[in-house]
Amino acid sequence: MTARILVVDDVLANLKLLEARLLAEYFEVLTAENGQQALDTCASTQVDLILLDIMMPGMDGFAVCERLKTDKRTAHIPVVMVTALDQPSDRVRGLKVGADDFLTKPVNDLQLISRVKSLLRLKTLSDELRMRAETATIGVEDLRGEGRAEDAAQVLLVDGRANSQERIIRALKPVAEVSAMSDPQAALFEASENPFDLVIVNSNFDDYDPLRLCSQLRSLERTRFLPILLITEQGNDDMAVRALDLGVNDYIVRPIDPNELVARSLTQIRRKRFNDRLRVSVQQTIELAVTDPLTGLNNRRYLDNHLKVLFNRARTRERPLSILITDIDCFKQVNDTYGHDAGDEVLKQFASRIRSTARGADLACRYGGEEFVVIMPDTSSDVAANVAERLREAVETMPFLLKEKGIELGVTASFGISSLSAAVETPEHLLRQADRALYEAKNSGRNRVVAAAA
Repeated sequence: MTARILVVDDVLANLKLLEARLLAEYFEVLTAENGQQALDTCASTQVDLILLDIMMPGMDGFAVCERLKTDKRTAHIPVVMVTALDQPSDRVRGLKVGADDFLTKPVNDLQLISRVKSLLRLKTLSDELRMRAETATIGVEDLRGEGRAEDAAQVLLVDGRANSQERIIRALKPVAEVSAMSDPQAALFEASENPFDLVIVNSNFDDYDPLRLCSQLRSLERTRFLPILLITEQGNDDMAVRALDLGVNDYIVRPIDPNELVARSLTQIRRKRFNDRLRVSVQQTIELAVTDPLTGLNNRRYLDNHLKVLFNRARTRERPLSILITDIDCFKQVNDTYGHDAGDEVLKQFASRIRSTARGADLACRYGGEEFVVIMPDTSSDVAANVAERLREAVETMPFLLKEKGIELGVTASFGISSLSAAVETPEHLLRQADRALYEAKNSGRNRVVAAAA
């Protein structure tokens, strides 16, 4: 893993030392000797992570971090504060202004590289989601704006001791609803079945390795992106480093400062909610790309791709496959007489009748204009004809209601059907056969179902 890291420190020796350690791991390193230089560098250059000293003249690290996190252009960059300050109140203050982590001077090499790699993995995921959302012109909200105070977070606490469970629950009560469990395997099942925002794993078990649970949470599909906060003993650096390598998001050492616990928990919860919203945005974008916005049916793009899959599957399994193409009769007259708004309403109601008539396994798509296609897997031509006839009757016998104009409109439709046979060589061939059958239905009087010749 490589990345561009900005090191900010007013002491040249510290700057050079961190630069050398990072270069040894093949990171690209930029340096800044004060807060303003750091802000200028971030404004002009892509930066993947910032190691930020706190005690600097002029603008200290807290102020720099706050500036970075309130600017949408730089809010996504992880910030690790590197400081000689070791009081919990200093860490809490840093977390509140948006810092992602802390390293205490003198910096432990193993912790440094583990923290950096862990945060870069998380940033890579967020960057990918942000890029897809931005490409789709969906607005990306500020990370620090997620997780409003009124949104109660759901936290799963896995802790082997009742007294520490009580203390942690009491500390988090103002910001989260905490479910506490003592059995790690039961907790794994609970986490996979319920929508938690954070899992806190306390390493105080007498006969169980807490990293086993962390590893299992990361390996399951449903908990892969669930934030994990590990509670470790003071000085147990090996466990902390291994935890970060396994994908644990953060850790806190005992004795726990309640304010730091709350601050670290909220940081993870906000980040999860931000990424969750990005995933939803990306999923919605994917759905929009294959969905007709007017009728809600799948569009021509989805039809072209999915028909190939169903065609090849039917060929391989030697199963029947049929296609129905339908076209609203004299649809141009609807638009010319009542306007395009009325035409759109007819299309929406027509699509609704297709949905109610098609079976669960059938795929209904808007082919274009007033034409629609229904792909029917495992369906013979006789069954397909019955489905088409039911739909034809549903269109003909039930008037289309134009509410805004206060009228009921009689509409009919024509149908063409084709079915897979030895003579059909490609999905396109099958579709052309149905289209020719539809053309025949139109020419022979409309409002009828015609099956293509086998």
